[in-house]
Amino acid sequence: MKKNSKGPSIDTISFKNLRRLYLFALLTIAITVLLSQLLIQYNLNSQLSDSRIINISGKQRMLSQKLTKEVLILNFVTDTAKKNEEINSINETLSLWKITHFNLEKGNDSLGFPKEKSATLSVLFKAIKPNFDSIVNATTHFLENKKLNTKKSENQKLVQAILENQVIFLSKMNQIVDEYDKEALEKVTLQSKTEYAILIFTLLVLLLEFLFIFKPTNQKVEKLISKLSSSEKKALKLAYNTEIISVIKENSVKELKSLNYAMENTLLYCRVAPDGTVIHIGEKFSKLLQYNPFISDKTFSQVLTPIEKEQIGIDRIIAEKQRSGWQGELNITNRNGESIWLDLSMVPVTIKKEESELLIICFDITERKKAEQEVERLNTENVNDKINQQKIISSKIVENQENEQNRIAREIHDGIGQMLTGLKFSLESINLDDKEKAAQKIEYLKKLSLDIIKGVRTATFNLMPPELSDHGIVSSIAKLTQELSKLTGKNILFYNKTHFDKRLDSLIEINIYRLTQEAINNALKYAESSHIIVQMSHSNSILSITIDDNGKGFDINTVEKKRNSESGMGLLFMKERVQYINGRVFINSIPGEGTRITFNIPI
Repeated sequence: MKKNSKGPSIDTISFKNLRRLYLFALLTIAITVLLSQLLIQYNLNSQLSDSRIINISGKQRMLSQKLTKEVLILNFVTDTAKKNEEINSINETLSLWKITHFNLEKGNDSLGFPKEKSATLSVLFKAIKPNFDSIVNATTHFLENKKLNTKKSENQKLVQAILENQVIFLSKMNQIVDEYDKEALEKVTLQSKTEYAILIFTLLVLLLEFLFIFKPTNQKVEKLISKLSSSEKKALKLAYNTEIISVIKENSVKELKSLNYAMENTLLYCRVAPDGTVIHIGEKFSKLLQYNPFISDKTFSQVLTPIEKEQIGIDRIIAEKQRSGWQGELNITNRNGESIWLDLSMVPVTIKKEESELLIICFDITERKKAEQEVERLNTENVNDKINQQKIISSKIVENQENEQNRIAREIHDGIGQMLTGLKFSLESINLDDKEKAAQKIEYLKKLSLDIIKGVRTATFNLMPPELSDHGIVSSIAKLTQELSKLTGKNILFYNKTHFDKRLDSLIEINIYRLTQEAINNALKYAESSHIIVQMSHSNSILSITIDDNGKGFDINTVEKKRNSESGMGLLFMKERVQYINGRVFINSIPGEGTRITFNIPI
């Protein structure tokens, strides 16, 4: 668009005029709304007291009737007390009636009664005044005569005057009430007409504004937007050819800067000549190696490490692998004497014909190597702990076997051996000639034989019960609980809750039997239990055996820490044995309340 050098354009002048008209229209609407609200509020305020005036006017009629009724009642009352009561009531009614009539006629600001009235109301109040005054005067004289109890004939005339004026007063008061109601209705009608007039005026103003302001303004704005859009398209088209070259250039520079920044600050890289001289080294690589390329000139091996032996190895790799490339891990020592591990890749790059260099990219794997070494150390310690633990377990197993053999030997020597010796001597001392003594010795020998049999059974019972191989784990555990209950005198009960009756592998059955036997023996030996319950249940894949006792219990954490104690080793053997058959053991114990041990074995 060309500029007008002589002054503002026609469009600018038109827009200024439209803006003035727009502001004028808004101001007109605002003034109209404000004036309408003021007028409406004024009319509403003038109508606030209308209902009260109509109500009070109607009450005046009621008060006049009440006054007349009370006068008639007093005229016929002879009792002194009742007469005084009626006189007081008439005085109150008369006083209220006079005050109200005065306020209606003269006006009262506190009650909202207007002082100025219409001409019709003024005429009506002037016409009703003689009747009102007559009633007031007659009632006053009547009350004075009644107080003195005199002039009864005059009182009759006064009552008659009150009745005659009261009828006229009611008629004229009705006219006043009707006039008040009429004037209130006229005010409401006027208010309604005023509001309609204001509404019509407001709508008319809006219509004129739409036709002469908003619509032309909208058309002008649309034309201006169209011109601006056309100018924008032309400007974009003109600028496109020049800007596209600048954008491409800027993008290329940004990409180069980004690539350079990424290589300098994220990669450990270096460019090396075939003879090992450093051509360029990245900033991050320089910081890692504590090397300043601006104040020193060294070969790549000298940059990596100050150790001569390590430098020789690096130089040899560069000399041998500069054509084929190389990838591997290097362990070097930096200038602080710290060990660094690098995953190094050496790539040959041809720059020009018969001119090449080596691109070396590294990754710092020191932390990973430290972690691997730490894992290896921990694994070694774990293996050593396992070996030591197995040695302890093996020694304890041998020790337990020796103890078991010694126990069996003692039982056979001290128990069965002595009983057999006694049996031998008793047999030799039998005198068949003395039949009575011979019979007594035979009875004694029978009892002794039973004791020997019981001792043999007890000694052999702990070795391998025949029920285990003949009838399986259920029968052998049931037999175990029965025999131990008889031998110890404790209440040891067995429940096969799911009626398990399958046979398992002999090795699994032996271990289940020994685990149950060990748990019961521990409950008897260490827990001092009086009641032990063994329960067996199973699912499709798990056989579960639970041993509950009412013994003194123990702290599991404390016992597990004491691995060298007899109880600690007992729990350890139990866990090792159940793991041997791929099972799991769960031990719950509360000191003073008892212990529950559960074995879960896959079947």
